[in-house]
Parts: sequence; C-alpha cells; structure tokens
Amino acid sequence: MPRIEIVPLAGKRVACLDFSGIQGEGDGLAAIAEAATLVQAQPPHSIYTLTNVTGARFNAATLAAMKSLAADNAPHVRAGAVYGMSTLHKAAYLTVMYFSRRQIPAFDTKEQALAWIEKQE
Repeated sequence: MPRIEIVPLAGKRVACLDFSGIQGEGDGLAAIAEAATLVQAQPPHSIYTLTNVTGARFNAATLAAMKSLAADNAPHVRAGAVYGMSTLHKAAYLTVMYFSRRQIPAFDTKEQALAWIEKQE
C-alpha cells in the first residue's frame, strides 16, 4: 500500500498521508515531499487530509518539513485530521498547529478521524 494516496470517502476525496513507522530522517523527508506534491497539485479547498503518525519519529528537519507541509497545504485542504499520536508527538503537533495557523483535530484512531471527516462540509 502506498504511503500517500487519494481515496474516496462519502463523496469526498481524502488524501491519506501515512507517516506511520517512519524512523529515519531521509524516509520522513521523502514521504513529506511526496505528500506535498500530491496535496498541493489539487485545486483550492478541494481535498481532505487524513494523517497517520503512529510510531513515527521526528527530528528537527522532519518537524520543520511537517510545519511547512501543513502551512503550504492549507490553500488546497477543506479539512484535515491526524491520528496515532503519542505523548511526544503532541508537542510536535502543537508546534505544527501554531506555525501553520491551522486547526487539525487529533484522534486516537483512524476510525474516529474518518468519522469526523465524513461530517465535514
């Protein structure tokens, strides 16, 4: 299964950004770049994002790339959700939210995040 793909959900197009289990900086930066290419090629406010960070490790470089990804994706995204955060992820998450000026709710499970996306306009 690809790490970055667009899937249908209740008549919506959802970009699934799977960063789960990424441990190395190179793999993380490559996945983030792939996500940016896919999402930023979409028309304005046309897509939803579902981001999985389960078991991922972020360092300064990948955190900076995540901040840029969230900010640069904003014009293309109607709403986004993230799931799979550990306690350490939460500090990085707050940094990304502050930098990008976006509100991306966090959920414990994929099912909760998908249910939330389904309800969005």
